[in-house]
Amino acid sequence: MSTILSVSEITGLIKQTLESEFGDVSVVGEISNFKAHISGHWYFTLKDSNSQINCTMWRGLNSYVFFTPQDGMKIIANGKISVYQPRGSYQLDIRSMKPAGVGELQAAFEKLKQKLFEEGLFDEVHKKPIPRFPNKLGIVTAIDGAAFQDMKSIAARRYPLVELVIASSRVQGDGAAEEIAKSIKLLNNQNDIDVIVVGRGGGSLEDLWAFNEEIVARAIFDSRIPVISAVGHEIDFTIADFAADLRAATPSAAIELATPNRDDLLSYVSDFSYYNSQKIFEILRSYRDEVTSYITSYGFKMPQDFIKSKTQRLDSVLYKFSNFAESKISTGKARIELLESRIKAMSVDGVLKRGFSYIKQNESVVTRMKNFSSENSFSIKFYDGEIKIDGKEKRK
Repeated sequence: MSTILSVSEITGLIKQTLESEFGDVSVVGEISNFKAHISGHWYFTLKDSNSQINCTMWRGLNSYVFFTPQDGMKIIANGKISVYQPRGSYQLDIRSMKPAGVGELQAAFEKLKQKLFEEGLFDEVHKKPIPRFPNKLGIVTAIDGAAFQDMKSIAARRYPLVELVIASSRVQGDGAAEEIAKSIKLLNNQNDIDVIVVGRGGGSLEDLWAFNEEIVARAIFDSRIPVISAVGHEIDFTIADFAADLRAATPSAAIELATPNRDDLLSYVSDFSYYNSQKIFEILRSYRDEVTSYITSYGFKMPQDFIKSKTQRLDSVLYKFSNFAESKISTGKARIELLESRIKAMSVDGVLKRGFSYIKQNESVVTRMKNFSSENSFSIKFYDGEIKIDGKEKRK
């Protein structure tokens, strides 16, 4: 009679058998239902035309994957089979993965390119102009890489006035895309960076893949500072190239696009100085000829006659003005004298002098007979004296 097992016991035996027999396997398949959980773990299904298997890749292990998995991508996953006892299901715990071929990376490249294109990240309307004379140039690359050394030497030769600010970052392998995006944001936090160069030297598609990641493309697009991409060689194109404000064929070419040439500037200053000095001499010669023509004119040949003529005209004007002023003064004086004589004739003394007199009573001049009182004293004022007369009551 066969042994009767509980569900937990049979599940445990299956778990022991599977995990011991399939402790290290490599599986090729197509990714489906990929989900990057908030915890950092990855969950997805690996399938082919006939079957599928659930897969997990824990946080920490997935940080070593140089690309971002996408639905439909064919990969080779290395790991072990494990059994989740509460549900009695098995899954593939992945330790590492890689694309099943270059074609898979190329397909992922085209898929992401189309997605970002449709969102408008590559539109020309968003491209920012590159300043002609930058003071500070930000560089995102590996500080110990040959590309950075080339950029330093070219900048020193072409435009030694520019200051290079390096935000060092890994440019390939696990976590490189995140570091590149972080370095771009770090440079954007400074207020004195004029342009940013993002790039690295040449390599295989896998080596350059960090610049094909969505996180890098969005960091470039969100940069308020103009960005020049300089990834690989002239034949290499990455998603970063399309998102950047300007693409350079190589890191060295990026420095040439970002800085003016010192020799060209010196040549321009020399030419400017020469041609403008010639122009100044021409202007001076023109004015010299004009001044010479004035000096040799009739007016400068006979200066005394010119001055005498103007003096005579001035004397004539002054004479006319003097006569006019004297006439006005005489007329005004006669008018004043006439008014003065009229005022004197109309004065009290003038009237009394002509034989008139006036009567005062109670310290007031009597101007009407009805105002005169024969009972009160009064006085009669003549030109040459005054007579005082007592009233009737006083005379009694």
